[in-house]
Amino acid sequence: MAGVELRQLRYFVAVAEELNFGRAAERLLIAGPSLSQQIKSLERDLGVRLFDRDRRSVALTPAGAALLPHTRALLERADDLRNRAARIAGSEPVRLGYVNWLPPELTARVASVARLHIDAWVAPSHAQAARVADGGLDLAVCWIRTDDLEKLGLSARLIGAERLYAVSAGQDTGEVRAQDTDVLLDDDTTTWLSWNDYARRLAEEAGVPAVRITDGGITGPVFFDHVRRSRRPILNSPKGQTTSLPPDLAARPVAGPKVYWTWSLVWRRDELRPAVLSTVDALTEGARDFGIHAPDAWLPDGDPYKR
Repeated sequence: MAGVELRQLRYFVAVAEELNFGRAAERLLIAGPSLSQQIKSLERDLGVRLFDRDRRSVALTPAGAALLPHTRALLERADDLRNRAARIAGSEPVRLGYVNWLPPELTARVASVARLHIDAWVAPSHAQAARVADGGLDLAVCWIRTDDLEKLGLSARLIGAERLYAVSAGQDTGEVRAQDTDVLLDDDTTTWLSWNDYARRLAEEAGVPAVRITDGGITGPVFFDHVRRSRRPILNSPKGQTTSLPPDLAARPVAGPKVYWTWSLVWRRDELRPAVLSTVDALTEGARDFGIHAPDAWLPDGDPYKR
């Protein structure tokens, strides 16, 4: 029983309610194989089989049916404890910083555990991580390396990931090999420190040619001008992922390998406040791997989630 986690109990309830591992996995935002492994681990720790399953059906065993109401009651008590702890923590909001991306339904996911304040200062990843370390923020969504987590005394969990695409002149939207694209490096290390580090690693590890620029054209209209002048597609940065492209440019999937950028939720390792820790749990519960562990996916060395 020492190894049983509340997360696994929530998985058990979801599968019991859906009686289908695929639907339960979608509901929990977790990969199907991972859900199956977690249920097997729970069964092993409890010493009973919870489900009878074959290729066509899933059914609760008598032991599973008997334990289900007790599990629901336990999870309700755990949620009540978390809510009470958040209220006891006081009225001070949990301060969250970000770069340019936040997970969907952010406020709704933490409404029951904390009062979330999203900081208005949108800053680069390295700046937001440093603000968490020095107490200016409680949490931040940013890109970060394992070395920086150690240096700054931070903990991190995966909260999102983006598959980066390339942009080229013309109307060709076909797939392009990573080695047939360019990646931009900007001399402004204050603004683009994290991106430059990522781009250098992409050049060294995946053979993507790096092109140095001095005009801040990692994103925006100046980036589009670089694309128009280039004979090769240029890898888009996370800041440009949702930007509409001009009609003379086209987005192209990158493969061989697929290039991913990860978003971490970071907080101080010595953090003790229940509201902050409960917010971490609420925002990362049921997080999936977002495709970053596929055989053809690329993450840079030093990424906390690289296997």
